[in-house]
Amino acid sequence: MPAGPGPGRGLNLNWFRSRQVRLATHMRKHVRRMLNAQRDLLSPEAIDSVSAALERIHAACRGRLDPPQLESEMTHLEEVANRWLRPYPHAAMRENVEVLLVAIAIAMGIRTFVAQPFKIPTGSMQPTLYGVTSEPDFTKFGESGETNFEVPNPLKAFILYWVTGIGYDHVVAKEDGVMQTTLDEPSRFLLFQVRQTFRVGRRSYTVWFPPDKLLQRAGLVNGRGEANPRVFRAGEDILKMKSYSGDHLFVDRMTYNFRRPQRGEIVVFETAGIPGLSGAAGQFYIKRLIALGGERVRIGDDRHVYINGEALTANTPHFERVYSFNPADRPRESRYSGHVNGSVSGSNYFPDEQTTYTVPAGQYMVMGDNTMNSSDSRSWGPFPRENVIGRSLCVYWPFGSMDDRKSRFGRRSR
Repeated sequence: MPAGPGPGRGLNLNWFRSRQVRLATHMRKHVRRMLNAQRDLLSPEAIDSVSAALERIHAACRGRLDPPQLESEMTHLEEVANRWLRPYPHAAMRENVEVLLVAIAIAMGIRTFVAQPFKIPTGSMQPTLYGVTSEPDFTKFGESGETNFEVPNPLKAFILYWVTGIGYDHVVAKEDGVMQTTLDEPSRFLLFQVRQTFRVGRRSYTVWFPPDKLLQRAGLVNGRGEANPRVFRAGEDILKMKSYSGDHLFVDRMTYNFRRPQRGEIVVFETAGIPGLSGAAGQFYIKRLIALGGERVRIGDDRHVYINGEALTANTPHFERVYSFNPADRPRESRYSGHVNGSVSGSNYFPDEQTTYTVPAGQYMVMGDNTMNSSDSRSWGPFPRENVIGRSLCVYWPFGSMDDRKSRFGRRSR
């Protein structure tokens, strides 16, 4: 009597011991899939014949290991399948497409319900999370900037970009010309910005994989998208830029299915339906949750946020780094790495230190950690909690440090 468990019961240890059993199992699954796909086209006799051959090879795989018998059953199954089943045209291609579609479905499921990739576009959450910055960064139309850095060779630049997120773009004028006022939108593929093309005189120039707002950061375009009609001489730098990619992180989309967001958590939310963000409809923002529905919010003259009369200080959980300054110091603006370091009032919802705003029920207010350089709920108000899609989980790229910025790869943002 055959040793081991019968068909359909227990673990098939033969699968681990014999390569032939693994091949037979794969063959059986393939024929069974074809049978199920063609069942409505086959006669009862064909269905019974193929089913019987499948049972025989299943029993041979489960029973006492007998290589000649297993080889005979595999040959028999192949003969029966060739007799009764219709062959698929381009079978290998069909199977590869099927595997690809399954992989895409799994990836979409993970992205929708578990973890979604997200890129930090601006510096409003610095230094907790870094957005895209560059040297030089032309903040005003026509302003000059420092370009005293060396552009590495292409191989080194490629490695630096994929490890540290630091990119270099250098375009030199090939002949005299004026920056053209007609500008092409950057080419994109899925979520990636592939190239930016522009013209100076009769020449067309292309920058591959440029940072966001390349032409604006280079001073070639102002904030309204208008080109700077500047004359460039042959051999002159049109642009020379060192850019720092924003943090790329995973957004936890599962936790908020089981509980509400909590104060101090870094949340990602949709801008759709927020009156003050009509121009950003369809985008996603990331900020720190400050106030919940029903709470009274005030920004005091000590530059702290008060919730129901109590100040959010450096001792408040999740706010340790937000208020990393001395309130007694003279107010000043910190463009790249500062936080609440000056007066944060004077906005739409908080015109002065005496204004108290009550958050409507079921809504949230958020602020950026780099508060002096953040467009947030002070300007465009609260938003429905249904807009929240998840919370910041961990940074997955860049891997290495960026000059004076330590690597945050794998770290969870607080």
